[in-house]
Amino acid sequence: MNGWTQRVSVVVCAYTTRRWDDLQASIESVRAQPEADEVVLVIDHAPELLALALARWDDVVIVENAQRRGLSGARNTGVLEASGDVVAFLDDDAVAEPDWVRLLVEPFVDLDIVGVGGRAEPVWPVGGRRFYSDELLWVVGCSYAGLPEGDADVRNVLGCTMAFRRWDLVQAGGFDLDTGRVGRIPLGCEETQLCIRLRQDDPDARIVLRPAALVQHRVTPDRVTWSYLLRRGFFEGVSKAALARELGREDSLSTESHYLSRTLPGAVLRELGLAGRGGLRRAAAIVACVAATVAGWALGTVAGARLGGAGSIAATADLLERAGR
Repeated sequence: MNGWTQRVSVVVCAYTTRRWDDLQASIESVRAQPEADEVVLVIDHAPELLALALARWDDVVIVENAQRRGLSGARNTGVLEASGDVVAFLDDDAVAEPDWVRLLVEPFVDLDIVGVGGRAEPVWPVGGRRFYSDELLWVVGCSYAGLPEGDADVRNVLGCTMAFRRWDLVQAGGFDLDTGRVGRIPLGCEETQLCIRLRQDDPDARIVLRPAALVQHRVTPDRVTWSYLLRRGFFEGVSKAALARELGREDSLSTESHYLSRTLPGAVLRELGLAGRGGLRRAAAIVACVAATVAGWALGTVAGARLGGAGSIAATADLLERAGR
């Protein structure tokens, strides 16, 4: 790669046998790429899945999550296990394009760059995307309309396709264990939080988006339902409220302000003009998702105050879950 001499480790985290076929496709998509010097598979407290993986691969580093259950702990375990100078992350239900590793790590020749994100395109289940406009694809973990279409500096990257310098990850303390997804609870923001911390620690550090580094991200049928849309939007609001308390509103909401004030209103107007072609349903989904997110933000703010103003995302979500029972 034009004189590239640094080692690259690709970390994949998995927690359930329900995604076994997806996991195999994910691992195989990077094993074939010569730029991936090492593939690290972290099994998140799932003994049956661990046994399957150990029997399936003998050239993949397979380890158990040594930290608390959840995606953040699993990723941290992968970082500590990895031997690469650069650590890339791929979701267990995403398949990397053949040049994904090369394109994702090339920008690291610039020493100011500490993180690089790629693009994720959805692979829809039978029945299609239903009510999702391009602007709402973040709900299903994919790149959405409003992101830069070419290489550009961004606040944060997308979790299913990203890479960081390993040293910077270790120095920053890795991913916050109190942030991000645990099992099927749709919390988020662990990548956002990490990227903000990296830049707050070093104002010269750069996080860049490279859309050419592409993965195909499978969307499961349960994610094309109204209930998932509303739940995901709600917990996004909860996550952002906790993030704003921890890291400040300006850094935590800089991207969202433009998205809410410019991108989404334009999308609603466009969809209303396509009323005869499903536009009303897509416009309603945008409005409903925003309402759920605002509700999550408001309740997350109140819950945070009840927790003393410093409650983590996980603690805030737990309080709201218990209150709703």
